[in-house]
Amino acid sequence: MADLVFYSNPQSRGQIAHWMLEELGEPYETHWLAYGGEMKRPDYLAVNPMGKVPALRHLQGGKEAVVTEAAAICAYLAAAFPHKGLMPAGSSPALADYYRWLFFAAGPLEMAVTAQTLNWPVSAEQSSMVGFGSYQKALDTLESLLSARRFACGASFTAADVYLGAQVIWGLRFNSIEPRAAFKAYAE
Repeated sequence: MADLVFYSNPQSRGQIAHWMLEELGEPYETHWLAYGGEMKRPDYLAVNPMGKVPALRHLQGGKEAVVTEAAAICAYLAAAFPHKGLMPAGSSPALADYYRWLFFAAGPLEMAVTAQTLNWPVSAEQSSMVGFGSYQKALDTLESLLSARRFACGASFTAADVYLGAQVIWGLRFNSIEPRAAFKAYAE
């Protein structure tokens, strides 16, 4: 049995964590779960009480760590395997960028795109109450980053690029983000 046990569904955000596991290059075991019944079984609810995927169990020296949420899985794996170079080392501007853009993608960007896709209007007066401000502000912020550099942390590909890249690729594929030149170049 592998030390890393991954729970997912092929049509879920688990694809982001799957990409991260592939970048990591460590052996892992995958449990593909069907929506509905399989995710609500008591054995899986013990892993993730929300009954959702993805989830990751990491067994180390007789101890088990459980991580859910795609961004958290990416961040955890980068920190748990620092020798893989998927997170900047030490206290540095690159590490600040790593956290900033990983959590921008998981929070404001994802929420802005979701609100836009589901036609949840946010008035100008309400924009200060939501973490993303507006759909346009979130995309303008992303464009500013991706126009200035190749990767989220500058010169090196990191776990932040896995998560941010998945958001951009998904958004372009399903027309939930505008196909701006900087987004297309980053996705490539």
